[in-house]
Amino acid sequence: MTEAPATIIVIDDDPEVREALGSLLRSVGFAVNLLASVGDFLRSGRPNGPTCLVLDVRLPGQSGLDFQLELSRENIQLPIVFITGHGDIPMSVQAMKGGAVEFLTKPFRDQDLLDAVHVGLARDRVWLENEKALATVRARFDSLTPREREVMALVVTGRLNKQIAGDLGVSEITVKVHRSQVMQKMGTRSLPELARMADKLMLAPGKPQTHS
Repeated sequence: MTEAPATIIVIDDDPEVREALGSLLRSVGFAVNLLASVGDFLRSGRPNGPTCLVLDVRLPGQSGLDFQLELSRENIQLPIVFITGHGDIPMSVQAMKGGAVEFLTKPFRDQDLLDAVHVGLARDRVWLENEKALATVRARFDSLTPREREVMALVVTGRLNKQIAGDLGVSEITVKVHRSQVMQKMGTRSLPELARMADKLMLAPGKPQTHS
């Protein structure tokens, strides 16, 4: 399956700045969405493929820094390159502490913006790949029965079949059968890999996760 095209979203209330940035980004092959406010972005939504947000600090309504904070609170991953004509050190520190890729003061070099955007897209590609892998693990976990989930939660702590049998009040043979089913359904033959899957699912030892 081919990757969805990369998209750069520019949010700036100055039409001339928007168009200039749009021309620059299109000239190197990016798909570009040009927006005047955070509200426009909320109405249009995030594209499917790798995305980087080029965000002005000062905007009508919600500021760029406030929007960054809101995305963080909502646990929405979106790489941000800040641009501003009125930057100061506390502002740039706040942006970078919030996870911004870069904080550029106008006028900035075209290449500096393009370099920052490439870093942002690389970050987003890694995040999207991790989300895709996690979705696969979740789907496999959802195929387990409640008892298999209990067994998995105990297996990944390193407990032996005999100990698990005692914990659950079943026979050791029953545990072996469930353990084999867990490994098969989760698509692994390795206990360390199963433990990594449990970590991704934040599966608490001895406390089987239920289907959400």
